[in-house]
Amino acid sequence: MLSNIGNSLLFLNIFFGFLIIHYSINFLKNSNTTIPKKIYHLSLLQSTSILICFCTLVAAFLVSDFSLITVFQNSHTLKPIFYKISGTWGNHEGSLLLWAIILTIFSFLFLIYNKNHPKNFRLHTLIIQNLLILGFLFFILFNSNPFSVINPIPKEGLGLNPILQDPALAIHPPLLYVGFVGSSIYFSAAMASMITNYSDSLFAKSIKSWVVISWTFQTLGILVGSIWAYYELGWGGFWFWDPVENASLLPWFAMTALLHSLIVLEKRNILYFWSIILCLLTFILSVTGTFLVRSGILNSVHTFANDPSRGIYILIFLSLMIIASIYFLFSRYKPTNNYLNSNSKETFVLINNWFMMFYLITVLLGTLYPIFTDALFNSKISVGPPFYNSVIIPVVTVFLIFMAVGPQVKWIKNKFTNIKSYLLIIFAAILINFLIFYFFKSYSITSNLIIISSLFLIISSIKDIFKKTNHFPRVISHLSFGFLIFFIGLNHNFSIEKDFNLKLGEKKQIDNFQFFLQDLELTKYPNYQAVKGKIKISNLITSEERTLKPEIRIYDNPQTLTYEASIRTNFLKDYYLTMSNIDRSEYYNIKFQQKPLMIWIWISVISLSLGGFLSLFRHAKYN
Repeated sequence: MLSNIGNSLLFLNIFFGFLIIHYSINFLKNSNTTIPKKIYHLSLLQSTSILICFCTLVAAFLVSDFSLITVFQNSHTLKPIFYKISGTWGNHEGSLLLWAIILTIFSFLFLIYNKNHPKNFRLHTLIIQNLLILGFLFFILFNSNPFSVINPIPKEGLGLNPILQDPALAIHPPLLYVGFVGSSIYFSAAMASMITNYSDSLFAKSIKSWVVISWTFQTLGILVGSIWAYYELGWGGFWFWDPVENASLLPWFAMTALLHSLIVLEKRNILYFWSIILCLLTFILSVTGTFLVRSGILNSVHTFANDPSRGIYILIFLSLMIIASIYFLFSRYKPTNNYLNSNSKETFVLINNWFMMFYLITVLLGTLYPIFTDALFNSKISVGPPFYNSVIIPVVTVFLIFMAVGPQVKWIKNKFTNIKSYLLIIFAAILINFLIFYFFKSYSITSNLIIISSLFLIISSIKDIFKKTNHFPRVISHLSFGFLIFFIGLNHNFSIEKDFNLKLGEKKQIDNFQFFLQDLELTKYPNYQAVKGKIKISNLITSEERTLKPEIRIYDNPQTLTYEASIRTNFLKDYYLTMSNIDRSEYYNIKFQQKPLMIWIWISVISLSLGGFLSLFRHAKYN
């Protein structure tokens, strides 16, 4: 029954999509400047029906309807209700249905909240957005249908991947998808802009809020995913440069560059085609990330290695988007005679955007290179942190300087009259950096460069706070980014890692730390059992003691072994401990890490997102 309801609603959504496109094309020929209520009603019905469709899938998970293949493969009767609900989008089919929901809702909201813009521009945006919706709906219905049935009906399901049985599953994908899929609306608006020649500062105003929304949610989504990986996968760091992590970072770079380009377009009415390219690129990168994850060609700990036919469909869909984007860009492109003074704010914005493009290209090449070498030369390689750190970190230090100076520069033409102020800031940054490394008896050229440049941005941003400025959201975001890089630099330099073996009742001293495996406890839970270690850690210099309890979990459905980190956090550092069993041995492998200022890395990203929310409210009030 639920299968029939779900499939009927999918077909109904396709029907609504075709109707919206049909009526929109007809109303384009009408001289009336307003969009008729019929379009609004159809868009509302479309959004409502896809939401009901998703609720139907949630209901199937809640009642354990194993007649649906998706429920059978990703749920179990013993699974807690919380994971049954969140597990709805913790699989390939359910996550794509969530994509369709966000595509549809953004389409409706754009129609509602952009009433001050020309009818033709809004209708063309609606048409293109619905073409995207139809593309995804056909993909879902015929290739990744969450309502496909299995016969005979099994009595029990296979269960959810243990890694996904985490509260973060309820937060991370929806946040990330709002960022990913939200970029579709300004992709559609950019195409509509080129078709209708709606290319002035009003176009920037029409999409700015949507860019801020997707950027903010994308930032929070990346943050939650990073925290999740930190405590779940045993990496012990805030970023591992995993290919799927990179796939979420790529559109973020493009969004960040786009936000700054729109400021210039809105203020000076220049960089239009640069903004258009970034609009198109952001959503193309989002779909590219989807292709990489869904095709199974990435070697990642949390990729969806599924049917290659799914990857082929997304690849075709992606190719059509790229071809259409290139066609309209070349057909509509008009060279401009706008002169950018080298000492102007708009030039600094453009320079910072090129920095973003450099990061984007570096991460993209690092992600795709192993795929190409495997396909062309049958050679399996991996591109890890050493590559990204060696390429990106030196450039970041220069980027932060430009990021600090840019907001101080005036529009059109600027005279550098505050050189003395910049020299004082640099001197202060160098002095603070010297004091940090002198008192903590550690030295690293890389960390020094990162910390000095980040302090330059921090001090410059703090100075801006005391000015009478209406750019408080920008100041908060820049200050937060400066602190983020600052804490990353300190974390990188002062982290401690120890890897050793330990048996029950044994004590081991390594440098200034003593480790004692006091106890092993077997505990049973509804969907797994755990061997919980009790390890006492003593700092022999400070006499500080901590007891951590890492776990080895054995899941029944599906039968999987996982290793859960035990983390003790305070405002200065994290004690991070994982324990794994060694086959045919009484010893356990212990991985201990002391990670300074981890919580401040998370707080910095939250504050960075706060700048996005403040900017959104400010823009809404302004409009």
